[in-house]
Amino acid sequence: MTGVLYFSSTGNSLYIAKKIKEKFNSQVRYIPKYNGDGSEFETIFIVTPVYSFGLPVPVSDILPKLNGKTEIIVIQNYGGMKGNADRLFYEYALGYNLNIRSVYAIKMPENFTLVMSPPHFYSNRILQTADKRIAEILDAIENKRYVLPKNKSTREKTYLKNRNNWHLIGGRFSTNDKCIKCNKCVNLCPADNISLVKGEIKFADKCVACLGCFHRCPQNAIIYKNKDNKKRYLNPNVVETEIGKDL
Repeated sequence: MTGVLYFSSTGNSLYIAKKIKEKFNSQVRYIPKYNGDGSEFETIFIVTPVYSFGLPVPVSDILPKLNGKTEIIVIQNYGGMKGNADRLFYEYALGYNLNIRSVYAIKMPENFTLVMSPPHFYSNRILQTADKRIAEILDAIENKRYVLPKNKSTREKTYLKNRNNWHLIGGRFSTNDKCIKCNKCVNLCPADNISLVKGEIKFADKCVACLGCFHRCPQNAIIYKNKDNKKRYLNPNVVETEIGKDL
């Protein structure tokens, strides 16, 4: 039996996870809610976005909890540059004596739009080419054409520096007068960083920079640095309510 452990805030990783489920009849588990060690599966697919040339906090945190016997195949997706994220993941996994068989990467639409918002036509073009790449990867896995990164990671210092500052992003979020206090952001935050206190949405200092709250607020009421001039993104090929769920 195969399992898929995925982390997704706007649907890119979920889309890939669903493709794996269709191909290999896999069980899909959302990483922040997964409490196992992977031993119930013969093979685990870890599907994750690339953050600052490295791993999101929930993905990094789960690695030491996994057993070293189950075969692991990693599929990363990135919006801007991958850098050596594949190698960095591989090095971290080896440090926990995990059985990594292969690491693949897929370019997907950028969702870190706090700094720059790519035009819609560009994101749509990326999505069109992603399907072909996903199919190629799944075919390679089916035929055991595994690949492992060879070059040594050169971006670990950048990744660790950025990761140490991700928690600061939470303090830069606020809500405007469009907020209806629906609690959606509170419920979807993977770090329990958001709360509703005395009728106001509060952001604490445990943000993991997934931006799920920003992109998925039904009112677009969450703003960054008191400005509301950035585009939101959701993968158009997934059902938004499935993000963060087991399938």
